[in-house]
Amino acid sequence: MFPEEIYNRRRGALIERLEGGLVLLLGNRESPMNYAENCYPFRQDSTFLYYIGLDQPDLAAVIDLDEGTTAVFGDELTIDHIIWMGDLPTIADRARRGGVDQTRPLVNLSAAVRAAAVAGRPVRFLPPYRRENAYRLSRMLGIPIDETAERASLELVRAVIAQRSIKAPEEVEQLEIAASTSVAMHTAAIRMARPGMKEAEIVAEVERIAVAAGGRTSFPTIGTIHGETLHNHDHSHTLAEGDLFLLDAGAESPLGYAGDLSSTFPVGPSFDSRQRAVYELQLAAYHAAVDRLAPGVPNRDVHFAAARVIAEGMKELGLMKGDIDDALAEGAHAMFFPCGVGHMLGLDAHDMEDLGEDHVGYAGEPRSTQLGLKSLRLARKLEPGFVVTVEPGIYLIPQLIDLWRAEGHCADFLNFDELDRWRDLGGIRNEEDYLITADGARRLGPAKPLTVAEIEALRG
Repeated sequence: MFPEEIYNRRRGALIERLEGGLVLLLGNRESPMNYAENCYPFRQDSTFLYYIGLDQPDLAAVIDLDEGTTAVFGDELTIDHIIWMGDLPTIADRARRGGVDQTRPLVNLSAAVRAAAVAGRPVRFLPPYRRENAYRLSRMLGIPIDETAERASLELVRAVIAQRSIKAPEEVEQLEIAASTSVAMHTAAIRMARPGMKEAEIVAEVERIAVAAGGRTSFPTIGTIHGETLHNHDHSHTLAEGDLFLLDAGAESPLGYAGDLSSTFPVGPSFDSRQRAVYELQLAAYHAAVDRLAPGVPNRDVHFAAARVIAEGMKELGLMKGDIDDALAEGAHAMFFPCGVGHMLGLDAHDMEDLGEDHVGYAGEPRSTQLGLKSLRLARKLEPGFVVTVEPGIYLIPQLIDLWRAEGHCADFLNFDELDRWRDLGGIRNEEDYLITADGARRLGPAKPLTVAEIEALRG
C-alpha cells in the first residue's frame, strides 16, 4: 500500500467533488473457475484499490460525504481460514494503513446502505462489471439487476475519472516499475524466439518474468505469429523461418499499476525486404504519433498523425492510390490500421474502461462509427498527468481485403490486386507508454529494442 496520507488525500478530493449522501465502493470477490474452492487469481477492483488500498476479497467501503468519514465492511478470518491461509493482519489493522479507522462486519453493509436510502440520502455507486456485484446492488437497493449499470451515478463516474486520469508522482513511480519489467519481458522474447518453438514457450517465459518481479501480467498475453488478429490469445502455433512474431504483453506492478508494450520481430535472424519495408513504415508512424504528444493536443490528432504516415507509405508501396486527404477522410487507411493509436493507462491496462470508455476517452464528445476511428479509445485533449499508450499498427487482414473488394469499399484509394500480393504479411505493432508532461511527453521505463538494427542484433 501507499502511505495512508495518500488514500486520505484521494478520498478527501472525492468528498470535495460530491455533495451529500454516501459513496458505496464494492470490492471484488473470488471468482471460481470450475468449482468454489478453485478460483481465478484474485484481482481487486481498481477504484476500490485507488481509494481504499486493501487488496483482499469480500470487502466494501462506504464514504459518508456529509460526515467526511469512511468505513470498511468485511469479515475477520476464522480459525478455519487461518488453518488454510495462515495468520493475517485484521481488517481493522489493514484499514488503518489506508487511513480508515472504522470497520464493520460485512453483514451490516446492507442495513447501512438501506438506512441512507430510506432517509432520502443519495447512495452513489459505480457501474458493476461483475454479475455478483450487480446482484449485491440489486438486493441492497431494490433495483432490478439488469438496471444496476444504468442506475449508477454519472456524477460519481465523472468525479472518479477526473481524479484517476491525472497520475500523481507515486503512481508514475509504479508505472515506471511496470514499464521497466515489461521491457525485460519483451527483450527476453526477442532474444529467445527460434524456428520450431511453440508460441506458448515464449509466452511462458514472458509471464515468468512478470511474476518473478513481484507482480503478474497486466492483461492476457498476446504472443503470436498471426499478428493480423489484433487480440490473438491463441498460443498453439509453431514458429517457422520467415514468420513475424508479435508480442503484446505487460507487467503489473506490486501495487497494481499496468505496463503495456508491443513488439514485432522476425523468427529468423533478420527481416526480409517486405517485412523491413512495412516495419520501418510502422516505426515512422509510431514516431509521428509520439511527436504529437503534448498537453492540449486531442489524441484524435495523434491518431491521424500516425494514420497519415501509414497511408502515405502504403501509397509509395503501391497498395494505396489517390488523394491522401480524401483517403483519410473516407477511412481507407483502416484497411491497414483498423484500431486506435492508444489508450489511457493506470491501474488498468485500458484505464477505467469499466466506468465507460466514452466517459474516459471522449468526455461527452461524439464518437465516430467509421471502421478504425470507432476503435479509438482516447480522443479527447491530452492533459499533464495523463499516461497513454502509443501503438499504431499495420495489419494485412485477408478477410477484410476480401470484404472490401467485394463491396467496392474505398476502391478509389486501394489497389486490391497489389494488396493480394501482400495478404500473407501478418501484423506489425510497436507500443510504448508515455506520461504527458507540462511541455510535452516522456516515455516511461527504459527504451525497448525498437529499430531494425536493435532487433536484428538480438536475433543474431
